[in-house]
Amino acid sequence: MHCGMTEAGAAIPDRSNTMSFPRKPYLLAIAAAVLLALGGLATFGVQSDAQATAAPPPSPVDVATVASRQITDWHGYSGRLEAVDRVDIRPQVSGTLTAVHFHDGALVNKGDPLFTIDPRPYAAALEQARAQLAAAEARAAYTAGELARGERLITDNAIARRDYEEKQNAAREAEANRLAARAALESARLNLEYTRITAPVAGKLSRAEVTVGNVVAAGPGTPPLTTLVSVARMYAAFDVDEQSFLALINGRQGEAGVPVHLGLANEDGYPRTGTVSSVDNRMDTSSGTIRVRALFDNPDGSLLPGLYARIRLGSSAPRNALLIDEKAIGTDQDKRFVLVVDESNRTAYRVVTLGAAQGPLRVVESGLQAGERIVVNGLQRARPGQTVQPNPVVMSGEAAPAMPAAAANDAGSAGRS
Repeated sequence: MHCGMTEAGAAIPDRSNTMSFPRKPYLLAIAAAVLLALGGLATFGVQSDAQATAAPPPSPVDVATVASRQITDWHGYSGRLEAVDRVDIRPQVSGTLTAVHFHDGALVNKGDPLFTIDPRPYAAALEQARAQLAAAEARAAYTAGELARGERLITDNAIARRDYEEKQNAAREAEANRLAARAALESARLNLEYTRITAPVAGKLSRAEVTVGNVVAAGPGTPPLTTLVSVARMYAAFDVDEQSFLALINGRQGEAGVPVHLGLANEDGYPRTGTVSSVDNRMDTSSGTIRVRALFDNPDGSLLPGLYARIRLGSSAPRNALLIDEKAIGTDQDKRFVLVVDESNRTAYRVVTLGAAQGPLRVVESGLQAGERIVVNGLQRARPGQTVQPNPVVMSGEAAPAMPAAAANDAGSAGRS
């Protein structure tokens, strides 16, 4: 190897004869690899942008047409049944109970015997009263005759004025005693009748609280022997709020067109129909309600006082209303909304004001119009402004609405895409 010398005398190797590498092909290979990498990144970016901008497929949802019907506004209440007639059977005379003429819980007619109190003391008192009346009548007849003679003598001045007045006074006193004896006889007769206790009204009896052999006493403070309630008809008492009272009942208690329906706890719906019987004379300011009683027939005897009753009170005149399925209603904080589907199958958020329930449907007071389509199933898969694939379904028992031609074409195109 040839070496040169620097000015300092150091030797510098001569590389003129060393082996040289092929730089040009090497650089070309590096450039090609870089271009391939950049091309791949560009292709991946284009595919990502295409995927990001591609619209998602329409969500299939069930769509129904808003129904318009004639309805009666119903308002539901809770109440209790009350007997039309309720009587606590108490003795009106004292004595020993000698007979009970019914079984516990028996149905009786008016006038049927219930209890018997020993009548013998009262029969003896009746006979005594009759004897006293007979004596009083005899005394009254004698004094009346004496007075008649005195009147003849006084006209001839054959009797002193004082003697005449004594006869007159004796006749009056005897007549008063006769009247008193007659009243005593009537009282004794009533007491004897009271020993036989009968049903004052037709109805159903409770159990006998006193058995044979016990001595019972008369008076309002004594315990009742049993309780009797009428069963042919029954009251249902319930509290109505002020707005419902003003709209449905006020001034119309006597109208037969105010429907009231009743259902027991074990019954479906409201199978019994009655009428408003009475309304309290004042509104309870503490609760904002007024007490109402409706009268219902009870031919099968299944209505008993104290039972829980479901009451439905309706308006007398039907009106047109829009009805939608309950499952079509969404909740947004304190708002209720539905998703309306237009002719292009795009959804729109619509706030609605709801009314009372009508079976499985709900009344819409505002926010919708008849004939509009709304999402009734699949609400969780749809968003406002989103294109959906509608599936017409039945609402309110009507035939499924036909899909518009344009909407059908759009739905088919969306399905094929």
